[in-house]
Amino acid sequence: MTPKERLYAAARHHPTERPPCICPGGMMNMMFREIMEASGWRWPEAHMDAHQMAGLAIALNKAGGFENYGVPFCMTVEAEAMGAEVNMGDLLAEPHITDYLLAGVDDWTQLNSLDLNRGRVKTVLQAIALLKQQNDGVPIIANITGPVSVVGSLVDISTLLKAFRKNPKTSSIFMDSIAGNLIAYGQAQLAAGADAVCLSEPSGTGEILGPKFFREYSVKYINQIMDALQPPLAMVHICGNLHSVYDLLPELHCDIFSFDSLVPIADIKAAVPEKAVMGNVNTHALGTSSPKKIAQLVRSCHRKGADIIAPACGLPTTTPLVNVQAMVAAARDVKNING
Repeated sequence: MTPKERLYAAARHHPTERPPCICPGGMMNMMFREIMEASGWRWPEAHMDAHQMAGLAIALNKAGGFENYGVPFCMTVEAEAMGAEVNMGDLLAEPHITDYLLAGVDDWTQLNSLDLNRGRVKTVLQAIALLKQQNDGVPIIANITGPVSVVGSLVDISTLLKAFRKNPKTSSIFMDSIAGNLIAYGQAQLAAGADAVCLSEPSGTGEILGPKFFREYSVKYINQIMDALQPPLAMVHICGNLHSVYDLLPELHCDIFSFDSLVPIADIKAAVPEKAVMGNVNTHALGTSSPKKIAQLVRSCHRKGADIIAPACGLPTTTPLVNVQAMVAAARDVKNING
């Protein structure tokens, strides 16, 4: 099977000889310093240059890294396109929002509409098109920052939570606007050649929102976006402890569900039996442990029922290449229980 065929099969609970091993990109950053230094394509330049962005994704795969391409390498593209100021970081640090653009949800009309023909949005679309030209059977995963997390980059999260309680009408109008922009972005990514879309919510979690607002703002708008996109594969990653929202996870419209290392795989398997479970190798361990330990973690995830092997969150840029290679090699060595 090609990596793309294997990923599609695993996502649909079809037989595979062994699990895929991927890292989606976006918030779940798949890039690190060794690959930048070896390839000559580096941050922050690669965040703004489509050839460098695509080149880094290809270089990691060719070096025995993850069995996919995933762009961009951060979660600031959408907020920046809407007007937020971004520090582009350096070889060790991802881009980050420097300050909140809006004082509150009432100011949402000040936002720019996301322009597909400018800035880093255009860079990401061009990078996807370049990756599509490879035609090598490696799946291209496009990434969207979750709608609550985008809003949380534009407005202080405590102010946002207060607005959810006290001003739900304006909050919903704001969220509708954000979702509309994310849908346009996702549609353009699919048109450029993406094989899957991963939406990641580091802020729209059960821990931060509580069950009521998780359903009203995370689940509702994630589903609105995925229903509009109808990607070949829909992935959703939710950060944090999910215990308070286990019963809401089946409502998410996605094929693949990804989660933090602190969440037991068995709990997610029980909560979302119809979805493929992705994860959840500890990213701290990937950055600091030995290759032997990484192989043990991969085998443990597989035994516990992970359909797709992946990091539990974004990789630190100091992650050793040998650990990523060990992760992929270990996934290739296990026999899939559905194989």
